Amino acid sequence: MMADQDRKPLPRDFFDRPVLEVAPDLLGRVLVRATDDGPIELRLTEVEAYAGRIDPGSHAYRGRTERNAVMFGPPGHAYVYFTYGMWHCLNLVCDEEGTASGVLLRAGEVLSGHEHARRRRPKARKDSELAKGPARLATALGVDRILNGIDVCGDDPGAPLRVLAGAPVPADRVSAGPRTGVGGEGALHPWRYWITGDPSVSPYRAHQPRRRKTTLDAGASDV
Repeated sequence: MMADQDRKPLPRDFFDRPVLEVAPDLLGRVLVRATDDGPIELRLTEVEAYAGRIDPGSHAYRGRTERNAVMFGPPGHAYVYFTYGMWHCLNLVCDEEGTASGVLLRAGEVLSGHEHARRRRPKARKDSELAKGPARLATALGVDRILNGIDVCGDDPGAPLRVLAGAPVPADRVSAGPRTGVGGEGALHPWRYWITGDPSVSPYRAHQPRRRKTTLDAGASDV
């Protein structure tokens, strides 16, 4: 059970920082999803940073569109996209408004609401696999495009999605490496961060050229 101070929602200024600061600092934080079945709490164990219009792997690299508009808005909001015609992925917008930076939530450990997550992820063989990969995480939490643009900084316990302070992970327990499935420019940027040795972290997959796609789409292959 989390201590009272760990249950405080992260403030807006937490997200109003450069993406390479926010991403590793999200490890150990707790995502709370209010579903019709009941709440699910998930401790973040793996994330990836995307640096907006300077990052070829980002959805925002070529500018603002109807799909990515939330990324250009204020920090502390959810950006949800649909990929491969079947999977949703959840990102958190950060940095100052207009930069379109965001953090892809790649994996997490379900702390409570396991029964609700298992109902959505019946193929998971064990609890550590419930949210092991970005599409699995979104599926376990019942995340879809309805949550696109949701403010995650509120203190309303009934809000659809919130991020709580949790327990930040010490720097010596954080690993960094290339983002999953990234090719071309920026392929070797160590912008994927994870809690060293945590069983819920997804396996690394190098880029496999098949069709034109963005890095974020590639990351969704861990289903």
